[in-house]
Amino acid sequence: MELRVSATRQELTRLKNRVRMAARGHRLLKDKRDQLMKEFMAIVHENQRLRKELERRLSAAYRSFAQARALLSPPVLEEALMASSGPEEVSISYRRIMNVVVPEMDIRGAGEEGEERTEGAALGAMPEAAPGASQRGAPGESRKRAVNLGIPPYGLASTSSDLDDAIKEFQGILPLLVKLSEVERKIQLLADEIERTRRRVNALEYILIPELEAAVKSVEMRLEEMDRANASRLMKVKDIVRAH
Repeated sequence: MELRVSATRQELTRLKNRVRMAARGHRLLKDKRDQLMKEFMAIVHENQRLRKELERRLSAAYRSFAQARALLSPPVLEEALMASSGPEEVSISYRRIMNVVVPEMDIRGAGEEGEERTEGAALGAMPEAAPGASQRGAPGESRKRAVNLGIPPYGLASTSSDLDDAIKEFQGILPLLVKLSEVERKIQLLADEIERTRRRVNALEYILIPELEAAVKSVEMRLEEMDRANASRLMKVKDIVRAH
């Protein structure tokens, strides 16, 4: 589509400035697109690595869980699974990749930090027991120390080591799932931005810049025609003046 412009030297100067600005914007957008593609491919490779790791660990977890399910009764298995589940917190922060806001996720047990500080303070403030005195604390304290030491929070006599392995594997998979969701969200956001940038680059390269350059040529040609017409009129006026 041809731009409608007036054939004046002021308009010609304005069009040339627009061509320079469009060309500069085109270069910057191409650089941005190329950098986004580099970041995108790096995150895609990380996504592939995480997926392979997730598949490997899921296979091991399901294998251990299948062995445990074959040995345990459903009520015992359900009770152990309910006891081993705990609240988790996912903290989300944000950073920018080429002006694209992407999430950063981290997972930890809810209240984990507070419990560690509380337990540390309690242990530091606890007086030394006299020789021969009982070292048993409150039932709640004993249970919390058992969990912090990595002992499963269910009866060991009625379960199997296969269940312990399966629960440990599944608990280790959860941070991997959170990381994978973070990476896939980054891929989606970067892919959307790459597509938007690509459309802008193509619009500048194939539509706007050619239209501006065509408008510049059109104005230059019309100005040249006007200059030739003016020169022809001046020559005729001079001829008339000389004739008189």
